[in-house]
Amino acid sequence: MVRLIGYLFGLACVLFLVVAAGVGIYLSGMTKGLPNYEVLASYEPPVATRVHAGNGALMAEYARERRLFLPIQAVPDRVKAAFLSAEDKNFYNHPGIDPTGLARAIVSNIQNFGSGRRPEGASTITQQVAKNFLLTSDQTIDRKVKEAILSFRIEQTYSKDKILELYLNEIFFGLNSYGIAGAALTYFDKAVTELTTAEAAYLAALPKGPANYHPFRREKQAIERRNWVIDRMAENGYITQPDADEAKKQPLGVKQRRSGTHLFASDFFSEEVRRQIIERYGDKALYEGGLSVRTSLDPDLQVIARHTLQNGLVEYDERRGFHGPVAEIGMAGDWGPELAKLPPLRDVPEWKLAVVTDVSAKSVSIGLQPSTDANGKVDPARETGTIAADDMKWAFRDATGARKTVKSPDGVLKPGDVVYAEPIDAAAKTYRLRQPPKVQGGLVAMDPNTGRVLAMVGGFSYAQSEFNRATQAMRQPGSSFKPFVYAAALDNGYTPASVILDAPIEIVSGGQVWKPENYGGESAGPSTLRTGIEKSRNQMTVRLAQDMGMELVAEYAERFGIYDKMLPVLAMSLGSGETTVMRMVSAYAVIANGGKQIKPTVIDRIQDRYGKTIFRHEERACDGCNYNEWANQEEPTIVDNREQVLDPMTAYQITSMMQGVVQRGTAAGKIPVKDRDVAGKTGTTNDEKDAWFVGFTPNLVAGLYVGYDTPTPLGRAGTGSGLAAPIFGQFLTEAAKLMPAEKFHVPEGMQLIAVNRKTGMGAMEGEPDTIVEAFKPGTGPADVFQVIGDGEYMTQDQIFSNSPQAQQAVTSGMPGLF
Repeated sequence: MVRLIGYLFGLACVLFLVVAAGVGIYLSGMTKGLPNYEVLASYEPPVATRVHAGNGALMAEYARERRLFLPIQAVPDRVKAAFLSAEDKNFYNHPGIDPTGLARAIVSNIQNFGSGRRPEGASTITQQVAKNFLLTSDQTIDRKVKEAILSFRIEQTYSKDKILELYLNEIFFGLNSYGIAGAALTYFDKAVTELTTAEAAYLAALPKGPANYHPFRREKQAIERRNWVIDRMAENGYITQPDADEAKKQPLGVKQRRSGTHLFASDFFSEEVRRQIIERYGDKALYEGGLSVRTSLDPDLQVIARHTLQNGLVEYDERRGFHGPVAEIGMAGDWGPELAKLPPLRDVPEWKLAVVTDVSAKSVSIGLQPSTDANGKVDPARETGTIAADDMKWAFRDATGARKTVKSPDGVLKPGDVVYAEPIDAAAKTYRLRQPPKVQGGLVAMDPNTGRVLAMVGGFSYAQSEFNRATQAMRQPGSSFKPFVYAAALDNGYTPASVILDAPIEIVSGGQVWKPENYGGESAGPSTLRTGIEKSRNQMTVRLAQDMGMELVAEYAERFGIYDKMLPVLAMSLGSGETTVMRMVSAYAVIANGGKQIKPTVIDRIQDRYGKTIFRHEERACDGCNYNEWANQEEPTIVDNREQVLDPMTAYQITSMMQGVVQRGTAAGKIPVKDRDVAGKTGTTNDEKDAWFVGFTPNLVAGLYVGYDTPTPLGRAGTGSGLAAPIFGQFLTEAAKLMPAEKFHVPEGMQLIAVNRKTGMGAMEGEPDTIVEAFKPGTGPADVFQVIGDGEYMTQDQIFSNSPQAQQAVTSGMPGLF
């Protein structure tokens, strides 16, 4: 018996050594192919880029994985407790593998063998870090062994807090959210520090299987799992039992955060920022780099810009009658589900999709689009309303707006038509009929002193069309280009009182004859430069450009950034080239700020994930701004090293002339702001295909155009004066409430002299029809009447012989002149 026992013991020892050798060889093989765990030290997870307005409000987030990296020091203890209780209660005590938890899982799985229940895991947080960062998710023994080995090594290299930090920032929570910070925002629209015990417990429940505990599709299971985590927190001593009982009574309370643009009316602006970041840093930096972008957007001005442009487009469009319903749906049975499928204009929340349920000669009965929950289930409640005939009269007109083709609502709509309705009186459930306009436009508002774009609207609705007409649409600026022709003249020897012949002119080029005409067809004869720009005289502008030479005009247009390369032909002096609203507003900003070159920008600053500034728009240096203390040194000064592209005196002269456009010219009566100086210029292209207005005050410049995406005549009143200037006027009226009133600065040395409005000659005291003009030192009003035209000074006889129209204009408009 003793020999038998000895024999068996020896055999067992041999077997043990063989098994041990085998395990050693196996483990040795496993360790050879292990990934380098030291890469965890330089871990940089894909982090969302966040875009903020000028006031710090969140505009947009861009990410493939919605994650925000959060240092472990910033994670509240109750959040840590929830995850430790749910995943690894012995985390701070085990060496990477929890023997107690492993034994418990083995016993449980043996007991449940054959029951069909999923095997219970025993992975620690360290093992999950090893798997998520360094290994695959294959359910194999080899992977589990590698996971265990890596866990031991990770524990020997990194602190527990570092491992927990890696875990909390990497794990997937569902709904495309990664990391605890991203999950807190996605599920509860809160910062991690604001999470309650119940909310933290629910988030801690998700890593096991986000789909199994979906807050809407599997709410019951989600609450059960959350409560289980709460119980474990109490059991482990992190919270008291009364606190646990109170937390379990709370509803799930998920308030899913909307992705994309968060700041109202900022869609076009956000998209322009996104495009520029990709252009500057690439796609990966935007969606994974964790950039913090501070833009120049002023949210209040943006809302005003959006509102005024939309109003102008809708007002014009409604004068052209009704285009027809958005869609048609069947009215047999419940119309709610079919109506709920139609996408609304999400960035025009004032308008509601509605289906016509009944029509009479006096009104239209409508049913509003029902809401849906996160699962797409349609709310069974049905809200109804009424559109009175008086609130849809515009729809009775024909496409030209000239006459009414129908007299009552039943001639316009029928049951099943889907339309847009805007509430008038919520209590009375009354609405007015609306329709998305076919006409479009773009608007940009800018700080003229810095080039910071404060507001930008690229069309009626981003949901309707993502094309940004403020930056991407190439349109003819028409007469809004003329100030740069006149600025070139004033910079090269002309004065606001110089007289140009306003009379028919023929330009022969390549065997073709071009005869530019004034809007309305009349000619006024000899007129001052001021009159030419105030009344937007085409013939005068062409003669002036011809006298200067188009090469000079092209140089100024390129200097102001309107065109990259301008063709030096006379037709371009009337704005026949193509440019963008952004470029035109930037060019006007140079005039508004006294001639300093500016770089338009929608981005003030960009910081990387570590807070380091990698881009800053402000390039001016500030000497002495960074002293730590005051020691009787000079006050800091900002050195403005921007290029002077226009003489400040010239800038003031053309500004003064454009003030006349607003006061008595083509924009007279369109801009009701009286408490501050306003200058600007209308623009209308051939056949009224585009209507423009660009204008400015000392601290704000804005411009816009209105036109069809496929250029089409706008018809009656579709001019810069009739269509664009009123929109600018409405915008400035509201914007002025946010800004101090200021006057244009008169450069030192500028001479202000009274001249005759018609002749441009010096005016005698008490003489009627005079105006004060600005002259540079060494210049002044002419002593004799001289008219510039066809490239030479013209005498009285030449005026009369060359142009009967000029003769008539001169003799009727300037009696006793000669």
